Amino acid sequence: MAPAVRLRSAVALLGGFPVLAGADLEVQPGEVVLLQGANGAGKTSLLRTCAGLLAVVSGSAEVLGCDLTADRRAVRRRVGLLGHSTALYDDLTVEDNVRFAVRAAGAPTATVEPALVRLGLAGRLRSVAAGRLSAGQRRRTALAVLVARQPELWLLDEPHAGLDAEHRDLLDDLIRGAVAGGAAVVLASHERDRASALADRTLVMAGGQVVPDRRAPRSGRPEATSAPPEDASARLAGNFPSLDASEHLEAAHVA
Repeated sequence: MAPAVRLRSAVALLGGFPVLAGADLEVQPGEVVLLQGANGAGKTSLLRTCAGLLAVVSGSAEVLGCDLTADRRAVRRRVGLLGHSTALYDDLTVEDNVRFAVRAAGAPTATVEPALVRLGLAGRLRSVAAGRLSAGQRRRTALAVLVARQPELWLLDEPHAGLDAEHRDLLDDLIRGAVAGGAAVVLASHERDRASALADRTLVMAGGQVVPDRRAPRSGRPEATSAPPEDASARLAGNFPSLDASEHLEAAHVA
């Protein structure tokens, strides 16, 4: 079976600076990979690269069989990215936000209602404009979008943030269900205990690179790992042309 994600010496730029500096990563379908590392290590950039939102200017990058160096837009309908921003349209209702995202991704609209029910949004909240939601309700709506779109690759950046205890547990169940259905999951989280309990592998990032991987036993206590690699991002800065300004204005939705 082909990997869901395969990066080889991948370099991605943001404002002319290499936020990925020769990253190597391979993720199999049905696998959960946890990314850890300090702020600025490249975790969010790796997720956005896998979502087709950052251009790979050197090395190779394949996601779900799509060559991101040739056409990074081709993969967007098949992946789901949950970032720090919920990427909702404030003037649309909860239901309309989910329905719009599903249609944009070419997924069947029959998935909308079950997603709303699962996230506790099928009652009065379905008709509330996103701009009037609390932070937790917005996060749940973004999760409903992800669930309804049924992506083959889940890309999650601090996914438990803004959720109460009940919905944090629900998110864990959703991740396990997606994996059982054959999806791959890559998540970045500083919540070591909770995230490690979900992960098949834990990877550490530093300087835009991935430290040689370590297996994470299901006990949630990863084995020791080697020291982080030398920060290569500073070495690479200036070696590649700056991206066009339009590359920094990608829509937050991956669709």
